[in-house]
Amino acid sequence: MKTIKDKYLVVGADFAGYPLKEAVVAHLKEKGWKITDLGVTADSDPNDTENMFHRVGLRVGAQISEGNFERALLFCGTGMGIHIAASKCPHVHAGVVESVPAALRAITGNGVNVLAMGAFYVAPAMGCDIADAYLNAELGSGYEWWKNFYEFHKLAIDELEAFDYDKFKANGYKVEHIADYPLKLEKDPNK
Repeated sequence: MKTIKDKYLVVGADFAGYPLKEAVVAHLKEKGWKITDLGVTADSDPNDTENMFHRVGLRVGAQISEGNFERALLFCGTGMGIHIAASKCPHVHAGVVESVPAALRAITGNGVNVLAMGAFYVAPAMGCDIADAYLNAELGSGYEWWKNFYEFHKLAIDELEAFDYDKFKANGYKVEHIADYPLKLEKDPNK
């Protein structure tokens, strides 16, 4: 698997997300990231329907599903459509963000392995900051003071990975619990 620790990343964009993707990729390459791009590139034919947002999202999502890459960045006009497509692939936990705090929480609290941004809403400089925040954190980062924060959020990821809709439906739309942790919200003692 190509990992974040080794600075490997897969990306993809449709034509609407292309300008934002180009800015973010240039920024990451300056920092030594090795990028595999599975979407629109400078020489892409605008009439090539293989580069529609959902097809790019599925291609990138498949790289996560197959264990080829640890994380991915996706770009389209809103971030929504391409994220929905990637989410159809097994083991993809995708999120759409438009801010640095949202990007941090997507990875630190939700373990998002595919992060999408919308070029209609995210300026290039903000896209670079979002990518840096997302790629320099991991599940539980910054919440070491919160008892069971990592375990609580990892449990959600594990239950989502094990989710079977037919079993869920047969069980009266109740999730089979792998484990449980207290739901008490805690406050950072340093703030």
